[in-house]
Amino acid sequence: MPLTDTSIRHFKYSGAKAGDKHSDGGGLYLLVSAVGKYWRLNYRYLGKQKTLALGVYPEVSLATARKGRDRARELLATGKDPSAEKREAVKMAKRAAGATFEAVARDWMGATASQRSVETHKRVVSWFERDVIPFIGHQAINTLRPPDILEVMERMQARGVFESTHRVLGYISKVFRRAMVAELADRDPTVGVGDALQRRPVRHFSAITDPKEVGPLMRAIDGYGGHFITRCALKFLAMVFQRPHMVCQAEWAEFNLDQAEWHIPGSRTKTKKDQIVPLSRQAVALLSTVHRLTGHRRYVFGGLKPGRPMSENTMNGALRIMGYDGETIVSHGFRATARTILDEVLNQRPDLIEHQLGHVVKDVNGRAYNRTTHLPARREMMQLWADYLDQTTLPDDRT
Repeated sequence: MPLTDTSIRHFKYSGAKAGDKHSDGGGLYLLVSAVGKYWRLNYRYLGKQKTLALGVYPEVSLATARKGRDRARELLATGKDPSAEKREAVKMAKRAAGATFEAVARDWMGATASQRSVETHKRVVSWFERDVIPFIGHQAINTLRPPDILEVMERMQARGVFESTHRVLGYISKVFRRAMVAELADRDPTVGVGDALQRRPVRHFSAITDPKEVGPLMRAIDGYGGHFITRCALKFLAMVFQRPHMVCQAEWAEFNLDQAEWHIPGSRTKTKKDQIVPLSRQAVALLSTVHRLTGHRRYVFGGLKPGRPMSENTMNGALRIMGYDGETIVSHGFRATARTILDEVLNQRPDLIEHQLGHVVKDVNGRAYNRTTHLPARREMMQLWADYLDQTTLPDDRT
């Protein structure tokens, strides 16, 4: 006779050594012992009598126990052992609960490293370690949902790195696909997140932001066969990433090569504030060479007409001669190149980069920092940037 909730509540242990069995039909029964009431299912598999535990009453109700019996029957009908399936499910649940996003992400990065160039792999690892793992790495991968991923992506977009944000989203998706194959997650929560992200703003100045394209550009400048001063101006522009007109109009009186600094007066800056640009060793060496040619004049990079600075169009024209049309990069685009790579490849602090771009950077109280703020750190960053450009200028077989 089938059991009822009322009868189950009233069952008492009789004292029998093996416990008391109360059948519900179909092999399901309630085992009442001195310590509790347990659901059990007797069945035969491959000619052997077996018993499956279905839980403890009242945590597992009569209705739930019956559903467990029906699921076991379905497995038997397909030739599967319900006990083996339960053990595997428990095993997988424990694995999933212990598998953090960081563990799976590092496993994926290691397993796929050979599919990427050394530089690309370093960049991928840097993205994960800086922009992803600190925020969701500790969470079990099967608990992450789309809002969690969107928050990570929005944090990246706030830095203005729109292209990199979508690349990182794609890499995160690959981590989840690896987890799904290993049965550590049942879905990819990155689906649809890209649609919720901001669209990339219109870029007013063409620029190269792919690190792989920086080397060819720098080598093209190094081999430029036009006017020597123009070549020097472009190399200096790449090293200091100031606005082109400020480089063109730079005066020797603004430089202190002994202190390796360029002091730009507020009358020539967009913010109308004095600006200090720390100079790398390479920048000082270049200026020392140029000084032998134009040091007796007002402008560092003089134009063809005496007493006039070089025109920004002169640098853009040189880039076109090298094969870089206005759709690829213009002189102003060196700023975007430096900003992107310093942030995404060289992992420099955004506020230091903004200082060097000549933007107004404010403290927590809304007050603009002065021109000497973080000067030692900025000096290190500028040297790192110049060293990076030097490395990219090496022939491909030496990088």
